[in-house]
Amino acid sequence: MSGSAELEVKGDRSAAEPPATRLYRRRWLVVLLFSSYSLCNAFQWIQYGIINNIFTKFYGVSSFAVDWLSMVYMLTYIPFIFPVTWLLDRKGLRAVALLANAVNCLGTWVKVASVRRDLFWVTMLGQFATSLAQVFILGMPSQIASVWFGSDEVSTACSIGVFGNQLGIAIGFLVPPILVPNVDDMDELGHHISIMFYITAAVATLLFLLVVVAFQEKPEIPPSQAQAAARNIPSDQYSYLASISRLLHNRPFILLVISYGLNVGCFYAVSTLLNRMIIEHYPGEEVNAGKIGLTIVVAGMVGSLVCGIWLDRTKTYKQTTLTVYLLSLVGMAVYAFTLNVGHLWVVFLTSGALGFFMTGYLPLGFEFAVELTYPESEGTSSGLLNCSAQVFGIIFTICQGKIIDNFGTLAGNIFLCVFLLIGSIMTALIKSDLRRQKANQLAEAEVAADSVQDHGATATQRPPALTQPHPTNRHPSLAPEETGRSP
Repeated sequence: MSGSAELEVKGDRSAAEPPATRLYRRRWLVVLLFSSYSLCNAFQWIQYGIINNIFTKFYGVSSFAVDWLSMVYMLTYIPFIFPVTWLLDRKGLRAVALLANAVNCLGTWVKVASVRRDLFWVTMLGQFATSLAQVFILGMPSQIASVWFGSDEVSTACSIGVFGNQLGIAIGFLVPPILVPNVDDMDELGHHISIMFYITAAVATLLFLLVVVAFQEKPEIPPSQAQAAARNIPSDQYSYLASISRLLHNRPFILLVISYGLNVGCFYAVSTLLNRMIIEHYPGEEVNAGKIGLTIVVAGMVGSLVCGIWLDRTKTYKQTTLTVYLLSLVGMAVYAFTLNVGHLWVVFLTSGALGFFMTGYLPLGFEFAVELTYPESEGTSSGLLNCSAQVFGIIFTICQGKIIDNFGTLAGNIFLCVFLLIGSIMTALIKSDLRRQKANQLAEAEVAADSVQDHGATATQRPPALTQPHPTNRHPSLAPEETGRSP
């Protein structure tokens, strides 16, 4: 991958300066491909829960059993995240991407074979496989952003990575109620379910093939000074267990891990139980329940991108994270008290506000964690964040489901508001130690100091006529960073 068509150049090759950095155009292909297979996997997380009552009828099982088809995603993550992050550190992005897509593809075809009323255990087996694939996916956005993108792009790139997951959840809310209508004929219902499973399997297979062909491990030259420094750490000096130990003794990071888990756990509970909450107040509105879920996630996708761009421009990690957290609490409270007003348009409006902040918080947590823990592996820090989210997601889903059954939806949603308030307080207590930003600033300062020294030495050794800038560097449009040509 050489030549001006393949890369954008940043830095220079002078041996007197720190290592050159380059931004490859392929980085956009890598993050887009990741977002696509993350979408496919996230779709399957919610495809059962959003039509819980339909699958309950088809398989003849309880609502709680169907809830476990969503919660298995959370449960599987907890024991497998540590071996998977170890594998990510040892084998790299491409190996993990290949495993994720192979397992996801296998799970979709197992589910194709489960469309029979006595085969609920087979559909659970297929869902377990796709939940295992999710473990290889959730921690990758910040890793891809750091490995492929420059220091002024990492937050935006991470947001794009998370964007695919959110879009998959959005499609998971919207499409299943349309593809699988609530009909009484079991043969017809099985046919509709089969169509949904076949479409998912076809998409998963295509994405697996694309990853095999096009997903690259890392660029030849690092995209930032921080990444260049991380590459220079000898492998024999890195210990995965030592890294985990350092993270667990990092107080600001631990506060973030817990507060992140509380916020995202609330989102998981709301998403899993959305069908039950909507149907309780608006019977027969399965399709609108899916559209409300879509509204939550689409608003969150907008929030994610806005927050990512804002972080890249301002670097105000703690302030932005705390503000969005507090607004998530406000959104949850408004949603809780307006769910039963009897007007679906009000629910759509409050759900959109809730989603913008609660789902928009996801990339903020990832990027804040990377800042607090640099130079530790992004995959390890992201894995711990997600592990916390899965633990709280299971607890909140089970507890809120029981509260809804016994006391109604308002009590269940107030239960979540209490924990969002606790998470907001914990976020306010986090010390903003932006280590990655300091590393980049230090490297840039060293480059500037070396440049001044070299210029002074040249000026004392050469006649004045020879110290003038080269004509090609007099106009910004001809600078190497803008033309995409090597100096």
